[in-house]
Amino acid sequence: MSKYEKQEIENLPYKYRPLSAWAYFGYQLLFAIPLVGFICLIVFACTDSNINRRSFARSYFCGVIIVAIVVAVILLIAVVGFGGLSSILDKIR
Repeated sequence: MSKYEKQEIENLPYKYRPLSAWAYFGYQLLFAIPLVGFICLIVFACTDSNINRRSFARSYFCGVIIVAIVVAVILLIAVVGFGGLSSILDKIR
């Protein structure tokens, strides 16, 4: 990155400053913490203090929703296909 680019980034308001790769990595680790991460995810997705952080939190939240839907569909297919949850547990034992 050139000196001019760094200067332009420094002149941007905090709201529009880009996040570094380490910031994205750190936010992913934060969002992976079970309860605290989910609360931070919701807060960051709703606030507008930094547009890039808000967009990342929203995209991460969409990924969480997609994974939850896929898991729910797989569980539904497993329960319906194997004749109920008790028969699944009996087959495992």
